[in-house]
Amino acid sequence: MADLTMTRLYEVMIVLYAISLVFYFTDYFYKQVRARRIAFWLVSFVWVIQSAIIILTFIETKRFPILSLYEGILFYSWLLVTLSIILHCIARVDLPVFIINILGFLFASIFTFMPKRPTGAVGDTLISEMLFIHISFAILSYAAFTLTFVFAILYLVLYRLLKKKKWSQLWTRLPSLQQTSNWMNVSFFIGIPMLFISLILGFEWALLRLESLSIFDAKIIGSFIILVLYCCILYVNRKSKLTGTNYAWVHIYAYLLVVVNFFLGSSLSRFHLWY
Repeated sequence: MADLTMTRLYEVMIVLYAISLVFYFTDYFYKQVRARRIAFWLVSFVWVIQSAIIILTFIETKRFPILSLYEGILFYSWLLVTLSIILHCIARVDLPVFIINILGFLFASIFTFMPKRPTGAVGDTLISEMLFIHISFAILSYAAFTLTFVFAILYLVLYRLLKKKKWSQLWTRLPSLQQTSNWMNVSFFIGIPMLFISLILGFEWALLRLESLSIFDAKIIGSFIILVLYCCILYVNRKSKLTGTNYAWVHIYAYLLVVVNFFLGSSLSRFHLWY
């Protein structure tokens, strides 16, 4: 009965999310205020359903559902939906909200249709507060870098429109180029320390709990490469040697590396038990 309930929740979540994207699309291109409101409330229902899934899983497993790749994708999607709702209510920016919800729908779909596998090996023997905080901060950093990616795309779109002088009524609801750059920087600055804290806690946990630890593990190498890359981006940008569109493009490429590490690094890793 519980499995059937969860399956129905997955199905309703995907259907509502898909319909909300249609309304967001309609609102953005045709400026339908009613469509935007409907889309917002549908996404809010999606957030409620995802929260319910997390709570039900927590009740069933007696732990926060974050210790597997399958559960991590759900939590990541939930974070993206949360960010889109916050941006809708506070910043009131349409295109970033639309893009974030597209990404959220993508990860929600992956979560819904990927094979469901038990996580007993992790859940029964490797749970600790340090591990929980390590994974939580890692996914929070991914969410921050996702925002950076979205604002980088928006920056390039705005720059191209201004340069080509193709500004029209369709784009009047976009933020300014300076606002987009500021938001890109804020999310970027938040993501770096979160990822750093996550790696430090994960390394400490491994030293304390594992009998053997190889620093040449795919996920470890990938994560530290991402951290070094983002630190280099920060350093070069602070020296004013990487600005404008080049700065935006670098963030786009860096985020693609984050996604590759999230999926491929986890599947190749012998150290992480996400599967």
